[in-house]
Amino acid sequence: MLINIGRLLMICVWGFMVFNLIHPFPKPLKYFMDIAMVFMIFMHALQTIFLKASLPKDQKLTGAQQTKIFFFGVFEMLAMHKKTKAALDAAKAKKK
Repeated sequence: MLINIGRLLMICVWGFMVFNLIHPFPKPLKYFMDIAMVFMIFMHALQTIFLKASLPKDQKLTGAQQTKIFFFGVFEMLAMHKKTKAALDAAKAKKK
């Protein structure tokens, strides 16, 4: 549930930043929003690149997963971790 709230928050942040591109805010806020958008794009791109580099070669990210990680950042990574952990726990329970 909290992950979905985080995703919703990221959608609002992206929307706010794109709105600034379409209809610029007054001068001081416009510059701050432009810098914040560049920083967010840079950080989310780094996050996606580092995650791709850290995965084993047999476990590739799909294009959809990469896009979700880029837009939702850490919230999507937490969701992926939660799914992976649940799958591992189910596999352990099945072996017993």
